[in-house]
Amino acid sequence: MRLSRLAGWCGVAGPVQFTVAWLAGSLRQSGHSMAEVQLSGLAADDARDPQIMMAGFVALGACSIVFGVALGREIAPRRAGARLVVVAGAAAVVAGVFRRDHLLLTGPGFAGESWHNQVHDVASGVAYGAMLVAPLVLARRFRGDPDWAVLSRPVQLLALGSAVALVVFASRVLEPWNGVVQRVAVTLALAAEVLIAARLAHRRLPDTGRPRQRRLTPGKPGGAETRGRRLGRGPGPGPVRG
Repeated sequence: MRLSRLAGWCGVAGPVQFTVAWLAGSLRQSGHSMAEVQLSGLAADDARDPQIMMAGFVALGACSIVFGVALGREIAPRRAGARLVVVAGAAAVVAGVFRRDHLLLTGPGFAGESWHNQVHDVASGVAYGAMLVAPLVLARRFRGDPDWAVLSRPVQLLALGSAVALVVFASRVLEPWNGVVQRVAVTLALAAEVLIAARLAHRRLPDTGRPRQRRLTPGKPGGAETRGRRLGRGPGPGPVRG
């Protein structure tokens, strides 16, 4: 149970580190606003400090894997929601290791995508998809569990909000602000993960101490005399009279 608590805090730390990473990486890009640059671009070869965003991807992924495994043990090993958290974490690690080629999506001199850029795009898509579906599946699972039911509605709303933001991002209807829309979508999905992880971290630990041994007192419940009466025996032979 204590390991579950540590894994829960790990599930909180991953999204926080990822958010700090893209905030720092965005502020470090001179000449480009947050609206122009997508999250993957912050880890590109020509980004100013790509190692910041790379570390954010890897930290998020590693922490999500640990959290997802512990969550699976807590709610049921074969539950799809916990497995999706692990898949999202593994994909985030791959996305951090295999970087995009350029900070921006288009520009002069872009002759085509490298193989590691393509790996990054596939891994990012898997991470986004799993990160979005996992809270929806878990929210449905939590609905019938008294220990987790309180999270069902908030997690579901955050996931649906993230889905709407991703649709807006993919449609490019807010193209000048697409980078901001992407950050909103990812943050909402990660907020759902943080809620679940915090719940896991704050779950009450059972009392694992040794049970107290009851003193058996004659005449009191649990005593030898009382137990003898329950079995139909008397208190024992009295004194022998002469």
